[in-house]
Amino acid sequence: MSRIGKLPIPLPSGVEIKTVAEGVQVKGPKGTLTTRLPEQIAMEVSDGNIVFKRPDDSKMSRSLHGLARALCANLVAGVTEGFKKGLEIQGVGYRASVSGNNLSLLLGYSHPVEMPIPAGLSVSVENGVSLVVEGIDKELVGQFAANIRSKRPPEPYKGKGVRYADERVRRKVGKTGAA
Repeated sequence: MSRIGKLPIPLPSGVEIKTVAEGVQVKGPKGTLTTRLPEQIAMEVSDGNIVFKRPDDSKMSRSLHGLARALCANLVAGVTEGFKKGLEIQGVGYRASVSGNNLSLLLGYSHPVEMPIPAGLSVSVENGVSLVVEGIDKELVGQFAANIRSKRPPEPYKGKGVRYADERVRRKVGKTGAA
């Protein structure tokens, strides 16, 4: 049995789950999310828990069993608590600001990098160097944070750039002078 797939997902009060043509739809206090689940995995809702069943013990069924459970657990967590990803900007003159629906990043280029904030996400900036991306869709939050980081990833010599809040950058030693 899949260690992740066999775990039931507790359904909090105020959260509704139903199967639709596109897959599974979860409605909660923060919003509604829909995702596709693998066809061979069956979902059952009983006693306030969501349980997933697989047809056989083939390698593909085992891996899809855990995937289906993880996707559904992320939907339930998203509509109840939401997700957030923290980013930090390090470097002299590097900063960020939010104006309307655009994120403006000054990252040492000759121009500011403008990024439209996707619908369903909110970005807050503290002190110009700390960003927090929040939303109910875990995949969208993570992808937008990765897009921000990709504009200027941290470099290993001085550590300048955009990094995740919990990321540790391995520093390299610079050149040494001839003796």
